[in-house]
Amino acid sequence: MVQASGPFVQEVETQMSNISEATAPASAHAAGDGVTRRDFLYVATASAAGIGAALAAWPFVDQMNPSADVLALATTEVDLTPIDPGQQIVIKWQGKPVFVVHRTEKMIEEARAVDISHLRDPAPDEARVKPGHEKWLVMIGVCTHLGCVPIGPHEGDFDGWFCPCHGSHYDTAGRIRKGPAPKNLYLPPYKFVTDTQILIG
Repeated sequence: MVQASGPFVQEVETQMSNISEATAPASAHAAGDGVTRRDFLYVATASAAGIGAALAAWPFVDQMNPSADVLALATTEVDLTPIDPGQQIVIKWQGKPVFVVHRTEKMIEEARAVDISHLRDPAPDEARVKPGHEKWLVMIGVCTHLGCVPIGPHEGDFDGWFCPCHGSHYDTAGRIRKGPAPKNLYLPPYKFVTDTQILIG
């Protein structure tokens, strides 16, 4: 084969060499851009998938939150001013009756005169009331035997509450003194907002 030569051929070879040198950096740059673009697409796709999964899961998470009516029942405010000494009112909290009792000095003295070592469910009177508010007794009005509602105050053998269903007697601190109930009347969580108002729950 005869190899072409001459000024024209040399000129063509020179131009081809210049074109190769000019396009080589651009090709490398284009390759670099391709990798960066691919990485960006991976990150963007993963982020979009994560956001989409969170948005899809939100309705399921939100439905587990308590509804407005449940939140309304979670706490109950009680005005104590209408309750005379020796009387109680019964309010409903989370579907349960709650006894709010304005105890007399006699009721407090009777409760504190008891030797707690003789009690089935030992608890001093001081532990069943709030400090500085000893005259107010707040209890869940459900017998701890089988869930009946005791009557009182000033009922039974201990001037407190009596459950006529099976004969459980509670004293003026709501402690079980006689009958089948195993525990004292339970105390709900509550606090004094003012001297004449409590918040249960």
